[in-house]
Amino acid sequence: MEKMTTKQDVTMPKHPLAEIFGFPAHDMSDCAQRYRKNRLCPFNNKIPNCTKDKAQAPLGVCSIYYANDIVITCPVRFRQDWRVADDAADFFFGDQANWTTLTEVRLNDADGGSAGNIDLVICAYDETGRIVDFGALEIQAVYISGNVRNPFDEYMSSPDSRSTMDWTKEANYPKADYLSSSRKRLAPQMIFKGGILHSWGKKMAVALNSGFFDTLPQLPEVSREKADIAWFVYDIYQHSNQGTPYQLSLGQIVYTQFEPALSRITKPQVGAVSDFLAVLQKKLDQKLRTPPTNKIINSNFRQ
Repeated sequence: MEKMTTKQDVTMPKHPLAEIFGFPAHDMSDCAQRYRKNRLCPFNNKIPNCTKDKAQAPLGVCSIYYANDIVITCPVRFRQDWRVADDAADFFFGDQANWTTLTEVRLNDADGGSAGNIDLVICAYDETGRIVDFGALEIQAVYISGNVRNPFDEYMSSPDSRSTMDWTKEANYPKADYLSSSRKRLAPQMIFKGGILHSWGKKMAVALNSGFFDTLPQLPEVSREKADIAWFVYDIYQHSNQGTPYQLSLGQIVYTQFEPALSRITKPQVGAVSDFLAVLQKKLDQKLRTPPTNKIINSNFRQ
């Protein structure tokens, strides 16, 4: 494991919105207001505008506050200054290669069926432009449970007066759903796309938030030289500079091999069978104590 920075303490407001269209919710600078007005994205989206959720009415929430942390909920947020590409390319090729990135590359299985799109394929090329090697970077943002659209719309109606709003008593307060993020997103990516890349002998990098990584089971680590997966664990670094986005900060790199990491992530934490039997017994006892519901059927025949 390589540790880079110390995690920063986060000041928690009474609403969930950490970054809106790339800027802190409390930033009222001319630059931040221009990005909100024009629905722009400062993090290298495929077009200048934010396209999250709906192109015509984008949900411009890059990250939320949760459990004394800033949690990245949009994968494009990780593209700030292309730091993730630099970090992954160094793992794939070292620091001497010429490389570039290709986004959203479709990956097929042997039958031509889609195994999904790779977020970023980083290609090393020679002086003639011929690809000599490549690696895959998967970016894992976090799913949200609850409703983040409502506080976002409320905030956007008047950012200067809503930046300190109290949303804590509202229904469906947004939270980071780490369990769904790992089971519905990360695990399938590892199984299908990761399985194909591993069979080809190609390295893989995974970029994710530190809060998300901390919820995963402890992964068996190896040296950088023996690794075929590097886990790049990032945080959002807060600062007080108005008109400047918060910075993506690399906290640690964890090196693993594919099969041990996949086994650890996809293998459930098995509880005691006695606990499950207790649940079954409780349901059975309730069923036996509850008399059946007998309904009288009205006859259609006259007596």
